[in-house]
Amino acid sequence: MVPITMEGVLQALAGGVLVGLSASALLLANGRIAGISGIAGGLLGGGDGDAGWRATFLLGLVAGGALLRVVDPGSFGPTPAGSTGLVALSGLLVGFGSRLGSGCTSGHG
Repeated sequence: MVPITMEGVLQALAGGVLVGLSASALLLANGRIAGISGIAGGLLGGGDGDAGWRATFLLGLVAGGALLRVVDPGSFGPTPAGSTGLVALSGLLVGFGSRLGSGCTSGHG
């Protein structure tokens, strides 16, 4: 178990504020909800001509995580147990479940 530190609390608070500001900015600027499963589903489903912002949004998520990994590798904590394939499958199942349940709380604020 990882001990709770003031630094960890502040990082979590800053992350929450950034997610809230980002979701609010997307809603105010584009009238879109920042639900990741909906954005990815719309990109994969295609059809309505808004693939550009969806791809950019998802690319920004991955690029932001990759940049943080380079700048502060310790911020991710310990590596998850299990194979990379199992971790990837778990992530896909969570995404499928949140899409099935009409999205997760990150985009709905």
